[in-house]
Amino acid sequence: MDAAEALQKLQSFSAVIDVRSPSEFALDHMPGAQNWPVLDDAERAEVGTLYAQVDPFVANKRGATLIARNIANHIEAHAAELPKSWTPLVYCWRGGNRSGAMAHILARIGFSVVLVQGGYRSLRRALRADLEQRSGQLQFHVICGRTGCGKSRLLQSLREVGAQVLDLEALAQHRGSVLGLEPGETQPSQKLFETRVWADLRRFDPNRPVFVEAESKKIGALHVPDALMEQMRQGHCITLELETNLRVALLLADYAQLSADRPLLLQRLASLRALRGAETVERWQELITQGELAAFTADILQHHYDPSYTRSMSNHFRAFDAAPVVALKGIDGESFRDAALKVVALSTAEIRSESPARASVQTQAEAVNG
Repeated sequence: MDAAEALQKLQSFSAVIDVRSPSEFALDHMPGAQNWPVLDDAERAEVGTLYAQVDPFVANKRGATLIARNIANHIEAHAAELPKSWTPLVYCWRGGNRSGAMAHILARIGFSVVLVQGGYRSLRRALRADLEQRSGQLQFHVICGRTGCGKSRLLQSLREVGAQVLDLEALAQHRGSVLGLEPGETQPSQKLFETRVWADLRRFDPNRPVFVEAESKKIGALHVPDALMEQMRQGHCITLELETNLRVALLLADYAQLSADRPLLLQRLASLRALRGAETVERWQELITQGELAAFTADILQHHYDPSYTRSMSNHFRAFDAAPVVALKGIDGESFRDAALKVVALSTAEIRSESPARASVQTQAEAVNG
C-alpha cells in the first residue's frame, strides 16, 4: 500500500508492526505501532559490517539466519493465538528486506498482510505533509498568560469539560522554560514529537475550536512545526490571570521535584547569567541555598519571566492585544473548571461573531450545561 494511503488508514488495521531495530523504533514510529524487530541493534550492526567489509553474500546468509530466527520468536510470542482475521500493516526503514521477510511469513501462515511501499521513510514524508495540511484546517484558540498562571492546568480542565486540546508541552515532555525539563526526564526526538502532534491533530474536528497554550517556536530542544506555529499565531487569544502570590504557590507545587534537587536547580540557573547578569543569578542561587524558595520564585517571576511577556506576545500573536481576560479565583480544581467553562463560552462567542452560520451548532459549553 502507498504510504500516504496507509497513514490515513492506520486505525483500520488490527495492528501496525514496525520491524526495525529497537533504537530505530525509539527514535520515532507510527502511532500505536508495535516493535517486532527482525534484527536487534547489535545484529543489524553485525550484518552491516559484514556487508561493507567482507562480502554481501556472506552478510545475506548471516542476516537470513538471524531474521528467520527472530521472526519465529515473534510468531511464538505474539501471533500464536491470533485469529485468521488479524490484518497487520508492516513496515521497516524502506519497505525492503526486513519487512518483506516478516510479511512473507505472516502471509504464508494465512494472515492478510499489508506492506508499506517505501517503509518508514515514505510514511514520515506523508506524515509531515499531512501535519502541515491539518494545521491549516483547524481553529486554534490560544491560552495566554504569564508564567505560573496555570495554563497547562487549564488545558487539562478544558479537556475534562469536553473541549479539544492540544497540549504541546506534554507531547514535548518539557514545560517550555530554562527550568522546564523535569529531573530524570528526556525529551523525545524531533521526529517523535512531530508524530505525537500529528496523532493529536488527526483526531480533531475542524468545525470545533482547538485550545492550545501560547508557545515560543521551541519547547526545550524541540521545534514546533512551522505551519502549526503560524496557524496558532493567527488564532484567537484568551488571557488567563492569577494573583502573584497564587502564581508562586502554583509554581512551587508544579516544580516540586526540581525544587527538591537543589544542585540541578542551581546548575540550570547558571545558564541565565548572560541574559540576566551574574549579580541577579547569584541572588537567586543564594535564596535557593537558604531554602527561600517562595522568595526566589517571586523574584524570578518579577525579573526574568514577566518583563518581556507582553512585548513578546504582542509581537507574535495577532489577537493578543484584544484578548478577553479570564481571572482565576484560586488554584484548586473547581477554580480551574470554572475558568475552563468561561473560556469555552468566550470561544463560542468569538466563533459566532465571526460566522453566524455556526450559531446553530451545539458548542462544548452548551453540551456541558445541558
